[in-house]
Amino acid sequence: MTAYFTYFIKGIAMGAANVIPGVSGGTIALITGIFERLINAIKSFDAIAIKMVFKGQIAAFVKHTDLLFLISIFAGIGLAIISLAKLFDFLFTNYPVYIWSFFFGLVLASVYFVGKTVNQWKLAVLISFLVGTGIAVAVTFMTPAVENNNFFYLMLCGVVAICSMILPGLSGSFILILMGNYQLVAIQAINERDFSILLPVVIGAVFGLIAFSHFLSWLLKKYKDHTIALLTGFILGSISILWPWKEKIYLTLSNGEVLLKDGLPKVERYMPELPQAFSTEVIGAILLMLVGVATIWAVEFLAKSKQEKPKTSA
Repeated sequence: MTAYFTYFIKGIAMGAANVIPGVSGGTIALITGIFERLINAIKSFDAIAIKMVFKGQIAAFVKHTDLLFLISIFAGIGLAIISLAKLFDFLFTNYPVYIWSFFFGLVLASVYFVGKTVNQWKLAVLISFLVGTGIAVAVTFMTPAVENNNFFYLMLCGVVAICSMILPGLSGSFILILMGNYQLVAIQAINERDFSILLPVVIGAVFGLIAFSHFLSWLLKKYKDHTIALLTGFILGSISILWPWKEKIYLTLSNGEVLLKDGLPKVERYMPELPQAFSTEVIGAILLMLVGVATIWAVEFLAKSKQEKPKTSA
C-alpha cells in the first residue's frame, strides 16, 4: 500500500505538470523513475489482455497489465488536473514570474539528472540529443492555430496531446496551445465539466496513448541510450518556454488588427526576455529557481538512497 500511495503522489506531480504549458508529465515520470514501467504497463493492454477479460481471468489480467500501478498513477493525474486547474489559472494570472521560475529550475535540473542515465554518450547518441533539442526549440516558435471545437479535431487534440504528455520535454498543454484549444480544453471544459468537449479528447487520448506506448517501448528496448538522449534533448529545448520573463506576442488579423477575446488582446505566444530591472521580484524568482533545482536533487537523492539501502534478512 505504501508503494502504491507513492505512485499516487507521483501521479499527482505528473498531473500538475501536464496542466502547466511548457512542463511535461513525462519529464516527472522520467525523473521519478517510473517512465519505462508506465510505458510498458500501458502497452500491455493488448490482445492477450482482452482474451483474459473474456475468459474471466481477472487476477491474471491485473498482473499482466500492472493495473494497480496504473490506477495509482492515473488517479493521481486525474485528481491533480481536476483540482489544480483553477489554482494554476489563479497563479498564472497573479504570480506568473514566480511559478514559471520554480518550474524553470525544476526542468533545468532534470536535464542533468535524466542525461546522466545514458550509459554511453557515443556519436549517434549525441546526435539524438541534438535532434531532440532542435525539435523542442522549433516547436516553441510555431504559430498557434485558432480555437476549434469540432468533434474529430478534438479527438486529434487528444491523440497529439497525450503523446506529448508522456514524452519528457514536450508539454501536452503547450501542444494544445499550438493547436488552439488549450483554453477550451484544459481550463474551460475542465472547470465547467463540459463533457461535450472532454469526451472526444479522452477518446483520442486513450487510443493515442495505447498505440504510442508500443512504439516508445520498442525504442527503449532496442535503442535505450539513443531514446533517453533524444528525450533529454526534448527537455533541454523546452526550457525556453519556462523562462519567467516573457514578452507577449499578440494574435493579429490579416489587416494588422489585434484579435480580442473577452475584451482582452489574445496572446499568440511568449518570447523570452531579460527582466527590466533588478528587483525583489527578480530575487524571489531566482530563489524559486533554486528551490526547483533543489526539489529535483532531493527526489534523486531519496531515490538513490532507497535503491542503495541494504535489505535486512529475516
